[in-house]
Amino acid sequence: MNCIYCGEPETKVVDSRLVDNHSIKRRRECLKCKRRFTTYETPEETQILVIKKDNTREVFDKNKILKGIVSSCVKRPVSKSEMESIVDEVEKEVYRKEVKEISSYEIGEMVLEKLKAIDEVAYVRFASVYRDFKEVSNFKTELNKLNKKK
Repeated sequence: MNCIYCGEPETKVVDSRLVDNHSIKRRRECLKCKRRFTTYETPEETQILVIKKDNTREVFDKNKILKGIVSSCVKRPVSKSEMESIVDEVEKEVYRKEVKEISSYEIGEMVLEKLKAIDEVAYVRFASVYRDFKEVSNFKTELNKLNKKK
């Protein structure tokens, strides 16, 4: 790591700390000018592509998942932190699969599984958009599935 003050390529790490479970904050000291500076290291995440229903592909975006969950939880007793937790869990599952592409169907199923455990109304709302319910019978079928599992 080059010194940001004098450009010397030789620096030493004085202190390292983990920051927000993903980054490492390092205090460095230049061996030439003796000045100190801070650097941050973060792991490079590979881009995962999401294969949509129409076979187009787009880069995985956890904010899109959060937006869908937030809409399904309107006026429901689901906290923002619970919603963010679902998104974080889904993101971890996606990256654990170690694939370069994943279908939107798989992601949707992961979200549904987690929503079902938290709030059934939010689950049905999310399912109605995600599974593209066209008729009332679609809602009835989903509700019957929920009632059978109880």
